[in-house]
Amino acid sequence: MSVRTWARDLTLGARFAVTGGRGSRLRTTLTATGIGLGVALLLLAASIPNMMFQREVREAARDVHAGEMLTEPGPDTFLFLRQQTLYRGQGVTGMLLRPEGPRTAVPPGAARVPAAGEMLVSPALGELLASPAGALLRERIPYRITGTIGQAGLIGPTELRYVAGSDILTTENYDGRGKRYGWSVPDQPLNAFLLLLVLIACVVLLLPVLVFIATAVRFGGEQRDRRLAALRLVGADTAMTRRIAAGESLAGALLGLALGAGVFAVARRFVGTVTVWDVNAFSSDVVPLAPLAALILVIVPVSAVVVTLVALRGVAIEPLGVVRTATPRPRRLWWRLLLVGAGAALLVPMAGDIGMGDTAIDTVGVAMGSVLALVGLTTLLPWLVEAVVRRLSGGPVAWQLAVRRLQLSSGTAARAVSGIVVAAAGAIALQMLFHAMQNDFVSVTGQDTARAQLEARIDARDGGEAREMIEKFSKTPGVTGVIGTIDAHVWRPGPLKQGEEFAPTLPIGVGDCSSLREVAKLPSCEDGDVFIALPHGAQGGPEDARILETARPGAEVALRDVELHRGKPVPTWRLPQTARTVDSRPDPIGGYRFGILATPSAIETDRLDSPDASALVRLDPTVPDATEHVRNTAAGVDPLAWVRALRDTERDTQFSSVRTGILVGATATMLLVAASLLVTTLEQLRDRKRLLSSLVAFGTRRTTLSCSVLWQTAIPILLGLALAVIGGLGLGFVLLRMIGAQVEDWWVFLPVTGVGAGLIVAVTLLSLPPLWRLMRADGLRTE
Repeated sequence: MSVRTWARDLTLGARFAVTGGRGSRLRTTLTATGIGLGVALLLLAASIPNMMFQREVREAARDVHAGEMLTEPGPDTFLFLRQQTLYRGQGVTGMLLRPEGPRTAVPPGAARVPAAGEMLVSPALGELLASPAGALLRERIPYRITGTIGQAGLIGPTELRYVAGSDILTTENYDGRGKRYGWSVPDQPLNAFLLLLVLIACVVLLLPVLVFIATAVRFGGEQRDRRLAALRLVGADTAMTRRIAAGESLAGALLGLALGAGVFAVARRFVGTVTVWDVNAFSSDVVPLAPLAALILVIVPVSAVVVTLVALRGVAIEPLGVVRTATPRPRRLWWRLLLVGAGAALLVPMAGDIGMGDTAIDTVGVAMGSVLALVGLTTLLPWLVEAVVRRLSGGPVAWQLAVRRLQLSSGTAARAVSGIVVAAAGAIALQMLFHAMQNDFVSVTGQDTARAQLEARIDARDGGEAREMIEKFSKTPGVTGVIGTIDAHVWRPGPLKQGEEFAPTLPIGVGDCSSLREVAKLPSCEDGDVFIALPHGAQGGPEDARILETARPGAEVALRDVELHRGKPVPTWRLPQTARTVDSRPDPIGGYRFGILATPSAIETDRLDSPDASALVRLDPTVPDATEHVRNTAAGVDPLAWVRALRDTERDTQFSSVRTGILVGATATMLLVAASLLVTTLEQLRDRKRLLSSLVAFGTRRTTLSCSVLWQTAIPILLGLALAVIGGLGLGFVLLRMIGAQVEDWWVFLPVTGVGAGLIVAVTLLSLPPLWRLMRADGLRTE
């Protein structure tokens, strides 16, 4: 067959698609809409690598170059301090700068270096600070706004970030000294477990899109077949009619490509206003990779032609009609099981091959095995629906109408649900992987959030400032208790012993009895008591004998480093003879305090050397913004103070990034599945317009027809979800065997089935308005 003949017939089919009357145009519109949704999502998926890369590039470009060790100030050097806080669950990052010369580099995204007391803010932060909702945050960031940070200094348009000038930065409290910005972060390869997650996620998220595109090109099959029968009547042979049908699908696919590209182009202009699972991007970053975009442009039209030709192989188009009204042959099961078996044959032999420390896996084998298994489940659905509905009978009128319709054309209904089967089965397998892997990537911190929820620390100038911080925390709204201590060090006085390089030192903590009881097991406590806490080797602490060598009842300790003050008198303090030895206990952070614990009357904190004030804060959960008040209190005492929330567990950053990316993709895929099911349902209703009008004309109630639509949607979805549960659990089990893990939870399919039930309700409700329009009497008209 010549290329010219193919081109002629495909072109003729395309003409029929756009000039073949109102029905053809409507069918082509529905096809283009369905394909356009899939193409838009594919283009978005092809843009994710570039989007994430650009975020990483800007984040590295705005950080201070760390490749130079600068010990002396220069005309182009500056001191810097990174800051980070939370405001009502949102992260706020900042950078404090102090220029040391006239040629200080300008931060990326800024027009100039902010002067002391001034700051540049991101547009999102500026908007928040200017609104009533940002009143508490304004107290914490008291700098005057003098400009805006541009895109070059932000990783996303909704990032909350500021760059401020500060004259309180010194070499005692800074992060470092810099000369320029921008440095390369070495790539850290994903371990094999996370790589497996990413690979399965790509298959699970993209396969439903391809399934939907393949379904969309078959919209309006019954009307198309009647037109093809008319072509056979005027002399076209079977091969020609199939090529013409392929041309109609090709026209819809090409229009869908254009529509999808248009939807993508419009959507990317507004992508900065949408944040999904804390991921946000600039529109200029959402650019598909050229090879992937070219692949999409080729695959979609080719798939439209191939799917149409394959679909028509089982249809006999004759001059007097289409042999589709006869009783169809039962669908064959063997080749469908063969696909599932082929997928299992590729995956099962890999059991135990993937280790936690590996950085590479057989990506081709895993991807092909997963695709074959999921495609096999999709092909099993039409057989399952046909086998079940063939045995259904009786029941209410709505049920009988739905069952009879499915018995006459179960393939159309099954194809509409096939995307849900793939998405649900893949989601179940992913959830099983997440549940089994999270213990490897989530560590227990040892922190006790029941005893305290926040930790705050400042470098105090003296003991008075440290006491002031602890007292202010106690008076902060929403604070129910403070475990506060003033921490410093003491040294063993006298010359060094033989073999010693420095004088033995011990920490000393000064706090009230209630605070000391949180860090040590005290038999009794009154103001003026002193204790010597022994950790007994817990968490790698010093040996008890080493502690008692310096701190013991009646011993004298130096309050300054004797080596740094050699030849000079240093202040000393003698432990009282009543000092008692006690056992340490884990504090709310999970650490063991050791050394000297003293109550306020036992020692004057102003005598301590470079004291730190630390506070573990208990909050009243019923007080709004209690956390924000505590952070503001800390910033009011010391702008460089840091406050962190205690957590019982901590998740690996790579695992969190992968999890976030999969959640973003899953959200987009489920939205597409819902849209595809709705479009397919509307297309089926349009095909039955005359039948619906006839039933209403003969007295059928509209509510009965509405219920029949519900059952026509529900039966294939319920069967598809049952198939997805079995297939998803099986796939998840095989994948877990590959990494040597056990199934943590066999009930992970429950949320997925809940989403499926929600889709049934949503699609039914959204299809009711067009259904009622189609049941009007004008649907009986014909040409």
